[in-house]
Amino acid sequence: MQDNLSSSRMSNTNSENPSDNDWDDRGELVWNEFDWERYLRHQDEIVLRYLAHYEKLSAHPERLDEAARLMGWGMEEWTSDGVLDGDDDDLDGPNDVDTRAEAEPYTLHKNPIHVASRAIFLSLKRSWEQVTADACNVPSHLVLAYYAALLRCEDQAMQAISALDFGDYAMAISLFKRALRDLNSTLATLDSELCEYSPALKTYRENAMPRLFDLREVWLRVMSECREELSRPSSEEPDGDDE
Repeated sequence: MQDNLSSSRMSNTNSENPSDNDWDDRGELVWNEFDWERYLRHQDEIVLRYLAHYEKLSAHPERLDEAARLMGWGMEEWTSDGVLDGDDDDLDGPNDVDTRAEAEPYTLHKNPIHVASRAIFLSLKRSWEQVTADACNVPSHLVLAYYAALLRCEDQAMQAISALDFGDYAMAISLFKRALRDLNSTLATLDSELCEYSPALKTYRENAMPRLFDLREVWLRVMSECREELSRPSSEEPDGDDE
C-alpha cells in the first residue's frame, strides 16, 4: 500500500480552512457545473472502457489483472490507490494532455478499485434488468430479493472504497467485511436448483457467479493490503519522558 494513499483527495482544495462555507475557495481550481459534468462523463467513459476490457477477457483466468494492464494500471498500484493515467487517447494533442493534467483534480472516480467495482456491478445490474424484463424468466419474489441484495452490497463497497481513499484503512476493512457479507447474501439468492427452471435465469447465474467472485477477490486483496499497512510500526518515535 503506497504512502500517498491518504492524500489522494482533491489536490487543489484549501485544506487549511475546512469550513463548508469556503467550498468555492479552492485555489486555482474553479469549475462550473459544465466543467464538472464533462469531468464526470469522462469518468463514466473510463468505467465503460474497463468493462469492455473485462468482458472481452471473461474466459481469461487472470482477467482482473489483464484488464488492469490494458487500462494502464500497475499490477501493485491498481489494488491500492493508483490514479488512472491511461486516458490520454481521448485528447487532441500534447498541449491538451498538459492542460488536463494541470486542470483535473483527483477524485474517488479515478481510483482503480472504484472503477473496477463500479464496472462489474454495472454489468450485473444491466444483465439482471434484461433478464427480468420478461416476467416469465424470474419468479417475482426473486426479482426484488436479488436486486436489493446486490444494491446493499454495492453501497457497502462504495463506502469502503471511500474510506480507503481517505486512508482510513481500519474503517475500510470493516466496510469491506460488510460488503462481503452482503455479497454472500446476493450469492445465496441465486439458488442453483431454482435457476434450473428458467434457461434465462440459469444463463444469468452462470455469467454472474464469476463476476461476484471477482468482486470478492478484489476486496480481499485490498483488505490484505490494508492490514499490512496497519501492522507497520508508526514512523513517530515514542517519547522517552513518558515513564
